Amino acid sequence: MAAINGSRMRRVLLEVIDEYNQRGSGYMQSRSILEEAARRLKIRGNPELEQALLTFWYDLFREGLLAWGYNLSNPEPPFCHLTEHGRRTLQALSRDPANPEGYLAYLKESSSLDPVARSYVKEALRAYNTGCFKSAAVMIGAAVERIVLDLRDALVECIQASGRSPSKKLKDWKIKTVLDAIRRELEDHKSDMPKSLAEDFEAYWPAFTQQIRAVRNEAGHPSSIEPITLEAVHASLLIFPELAKLAFALKSWILETWSGKV
Repeated sequence: MAAINGSRMRRVLLEVIDEYNQRGSGYMQSRSILEEAARRLKIRGNPELEQALLTFWYDLFREGLLAWGYNLSNPEPPFCHLTEHGRRTLQALSRDPANPEGYLAYLKESSSLDPVARSYVKEALRAYNTGCFKSAAVMIGAAVERIVLDLRDALVECIQASGRSPSKKLKDWKIKTVLDAIRRELEDHKSDMPKSLAEDFEAYWPAFTQQIRAVRNEAGHPSSIEPITLEAVHASLLIFPELAKLAFALKSWILETWSGKV
């Protein structure tokens, strides 16, 4: 029997849990959920793959998506229930970080990442789904820096093509300085942007970059034992595709319209 992609196994398991939860809490029992997931994956009778499914199943408890028990009269296995974190995850299952395959598919549809940025995103997802939230924050922060620098390079290219010298701050080694320089440069040309792009840039660019930078910096320069919460890194991962989409739109607009007009 061919090996099954781990992301697919996790996704199918979450889909079954979502369906059984919608039927009612009484349906949330370990054996019925696992049997249905195994049936859809066609792995019954393969001990290695069955054990892999069990590993993913218990990971959901370790990660805080599931907890044992239905009520105080049935507080133990086989009954289980979704936690608040689990309910939030299933609300956006198709592209939640808990579903790496769906997350990456959504990211591919909405933007164009280079291999370097994509590699950091993949590692961020692996870290997030193993409960390593500080590591996930640093990795997604690095992916943000990559797309910011890619946008900076497009700006510098077009500025130089027009015969003008780019601001020294655009070439600074500090990402905060580069972010500020990009914002100032683009704000000067906001009136030339399509209305929707100008509105998205004004409303979202500072918020997107600041949130992810703040979480990444907190993880990299901690002041407490647990500087990063699950909620904070989850928010960063959810925001990232929208930031990537906006950065891609800004870069495309710059390359298409700025040459010789800056």
